[in-house]
Amino acid sequence: MNCFSQEIALVKYRGGGDWYANPTSLPNLIRFCNSTIQTTIKGKPAIVEPNSPNIFSYPYLHLTGHGNVVFNTDEEINLRNYLNSGGFLHIDDNYGMNEYIRKAIKKLFPAEDLIEIPSTHPIFQKPFSFPNGLPKIHEHDNKRPQALGIFVKNRLVLLYTYECDLGDGWEDAEVNNDPLEVRQKALKMGANIMYYIFNN
Repeated sequence: MNCFSQEIALVKYRGGGDWYANPTSLPNLIRFCNSTIQTTIKGKPAIVEPNSPNIFSYPYLHLTGHGNVVFNTDEEINLRNYLNSGGFLHIDDNYGMNEYIRKAIKKLFPAEDLIEIPSTHPIFQKPFSFPNGLPKIHEHDNKRPQALGIFVKNRLVLLYTYECDLGDGWEDAEVNNDPLEVRQKALKMGANIMYYIFNN
């Protein structure tokens, strides 16, 4: 796999939202990816702030939580440069983030609209097949799950998973009492995200 780092990071953002939600999710996803798709990602994710130059060391940034997300101008510039130069930001709404994160994304890419990613996109094809697109992991408002994205030169650079809650499915089994089948579905979708990043 072609990747410029074997470490991924969790974004510590401002605004009051719980950026630290789902503490077991990324370690579990890393373990799953290392065992199933032969990545060699460090077992513990780094924690990075949006204005840090260190974000350029990570091929994948994860941002989650339930509330407000705010980027200042320096953070916006740094994140935009990171994404335009080959980085990838995955925002996973843990429920309650939607109204805030859409505004933050629009400030990052004012000339772009979030577009729904079709089920034919490679992120749903390899290494695990999701013919119907993003799977539903947790029910909140009886809405269908949506994978929304920003593309730069035909490459997906920002993925926003909404009404899905992948991170809850990555957590330790006892946290949400999800059945094994649901957790496996979430982990496989996470592995597809990693596969896409490391191969595009």
